[in-house]
Amino acid sequence: MKIPVKAPEQKEPLAEKPAQQPETVQETRLKTTKPLSKQGISSGFSINSFLNKEEKAEKEEAVAVKTEHLPQNHFTDTDLQMEWNLMLKQLQKRNSFIFNAVKTFKLIKAGENTIKVLYPSDSAKVEFDKIAGEFFNHFKTKVHNHAIEIDYQRDFDSLKIEVVTKRKIFEKFIEKNPLLKDLDDLMKFDLT
Repeated sequence: MKIPVKAPEQKEPLAEKPAQQPETVQETRLKTTKPLSKQGISSGFSINSFLNKEEKAEKEEAVAVKTEHLPQNHFTDTDLQMEWNLMLKQLQKRNSFIFNAVKTFKLIKAGENTIKVLYPSDSAKVEFDKIAGEFFNHFKTKVHNHAIEIDYQRDFDSLKIEVVTKRKIFEKFIEKNPLLKDLDDLMKFDLT
């Protein structure tokens, strides 16, 4: 018996594509009067509205707390100093920037229910205001006296004001590097 053999299939030859010639691209320039992007999409922030923004008067709401029925126990200046030093130690670990700004503040008991806060500069007072509420609320509850009033006063004596001239700066550099003195003798620097 003979097994019929299948004849091999003939593949049709693929039609050869003619070699592609580079297409000539014609460049056209369009002049438009409208922007190409879509109008009406807003980012939510407008520079014009920011620049033309009118200053709105912000209303401060004063909250009156009646201290008549709250405890008004006696406290000493020692209590105040102990709590202030404790606050400074905690602040040194938590936020060194505010600590450096408020470490020169002086808190003094001025009257039975009055604390005088002496601050060296307005910028330091701004940093103190960030922690003042926390400190005074803690202190009032600690000594059981909620009628404490705070009196802020500028302390000009504790603020170091030193006029630093070019000559003083150069003398500090001479202390670090004595060769600068020889250079000054040689070059005759004008440090006035």
